[in-house]
Formats: sequence, C-alpha cells, structure tokens
Amino acid sequence: MDAMTQQALLSEPPGAAMPPHRTSIVPADSIAGRALVAVVAIMTFLAALTLGAVVLVRGAAGEWQSAVAREVTIQVRPVEGRDTNAQVKKAADLAIATPGIVGVRAYSKAESARLLEPWLGADLSFDDLPVPRLVVLRVAADRAPDLASLRKALAAEVPEASLDDHRDWVERMRTMARTAVAAGLGVLALVVAATMLSVTFATRGAMAANRPVIEVLHFVGARDGFIAGQFQRHFLWLGLKGGVIGGAAAMLLFAIAGFLADWFKGTPTEEQLAALFGGFGLGAAGYGAIAGLVVLIAVVTAGTSRLTVYRTLASIE
Repeated sequence: MDAMTQQALLSEPPGAAMPPHRTSIVPADSIAGRALVAVVAIMTFLAALTLGAVVLVRGAAGEWQSAVAREVTIQVRPVEGRDTNAQVKKAADLAIATPGIVGVRAYSKAESARLLEPWLGADLSFDDLPVPRLVVLRVAADRAPDLASLRKALAAEVPEASLDDHRDWVERMRTMARTAVAAGLGVLALVVAATMLSVTFATRGAMAANRPVIEVLHFVGARDGFIAGQFQRHFLWLGLKGGVIGGAAAMLLFAIAGFLADWFKGTPTEEQLAALFGGFGLGAAGYGAIAGLVVLIAVVTAGTSRLTVYRTLASIE
C-alpha cells in the first residue's frame, strides 16, 4: 500500500470500512496462491477418489447382500444304503411347500461336483467322494420364509439334509461394508485436516507478507471482521477453484472407468472387477457426493482462513 493510501486510511474515523473501490489487501494472484490451488486440487482429487470408492464398494456390498439373502441352500449328504436322489427330491418337495419359498432348483451330482473344480481341479474323479447334493431355494422378495418349520421338517424326514440360510455370509458382508465406509471417512477426515493445515500456513504467510498493511488497518480502527472477510473471500475463491479442478478430474476418471468397463464387458477381468466393485457407475448420488465434497472443501478453506486471521489479529493487540 502506498503512502497516499496510508495517509487516507489514517484520516478515516475509527471503525470505518474500506470503500469497495479500493484494492483488496490480499494479492489476487501470487505464486503462493497458485501453489495452494494445486494443493487443494490434489487433496480434493484424492478425497473424491476415496468417496467414489466407498460409494462403489457400498453399492456392491448391498447387491451381494441382496443376492445372498434371496437364496437359501439345502445340502443333502450321501449316506450309504440310502437313495440320495430320492432324499434330494423329498427335500425339494418340503422346500417348495414352505411359505415364502417361490423356487427350487436341485443340482445333479455332476453339477454339485463341478462346483468343487476351482478348488480340487477338473481332472479329479468325484465318483468315490461323498460330495453333498445341493438344493437352491429362491426366497420371495416380499415375504420372509418360515425357515424354522422347514428345518424341523428336514430333520424329521431327511436327516441327511442341512439348511443353510447364509446368515454368516450376510453378516460378514455387512461388516466389510461398514469397515470400508469407516476407512473411507477416515481418509476423508485426514484429507480435510491436511487441507486445513495447508490453508492455515498459507494464510499466515499472506498475513506476514502484508503485515505492515494489516497493522495500519488494525490500528486505525478497521474491524477484525473486515480484515478477516478480505482473507476469507480470497481463500474461498482459491478453495473453490482447486476443489472444482480436483473434483472434475475425479469425476472424469470415474466416467472413463465406467466407459472402459462397458467396453470390455464380458471379459473375465471385467467380470471379476464387477463382482468386487459393481459396474463402476457412481450414478447421480455418487457424482452429487463429489460435488458436495467440492463445496465442503471450499467452505473449510474459507473458514480456516477466517479463523487463522482472527487468531493472528488477537496476537497483534
């Protein structure tokens, strides 16, 4: 600030605010400002990737739970001297007669053995192995099945059969989804904390560079809110600019991943990735969450800057 501007400020009454036509006390463009935009953009990009991954994993886990919950399995163990095919048919008849069960599919011996090939190999003969026969039951979507009565009926009429409602698997999936969400929120909190630290150092650097001007404004009676507002608006713009860059880059990356997933659809790699993460489509909720993250980063940047200015001004008094 030149001598004439300082003279004008000293002549103003205490508590007067700077007229709107005057230049801001914070440099509009500087190397430090561009560096902060880059830092905020990187932080927002990493946070958006984490948030998108949480959305994908949570959605995939929900699909897994829904698919597992819609099926119940009966295992019929082969017993010497008993007709396994007859026992399987009896178990299927008992299941289809149970309220809430809308479909039954009994696996043949060859189909049941084929399920073990990924673990035991395709060249192994299963003729002499007591491979259980499976009966897969499809559960009605709008009605819970009476599994307790089915379990009692199987125990009475088909002692070789055991009913598995996959409750342990569903609980494990829920635990995995909660863990993924908690880990994602933890990473997001760390990113926000790192952003706040970066803004704090940048604000202190800007105030140190403009300390003579700030001291003049402070001693002639300029309100702390006015000085803090100057920095808040400046860093709000920097945070919003960096957040938009980082958020847009993350959205573009997820869009490209979704396009590539559709391009390679049907390949083993795509099927495996789809089983783990779903279809790589964030949907409106996912992109909306990233947009909300951009706004959050900008607000955190502005709020941290304002708080830092207030604390620094308190140390001048």
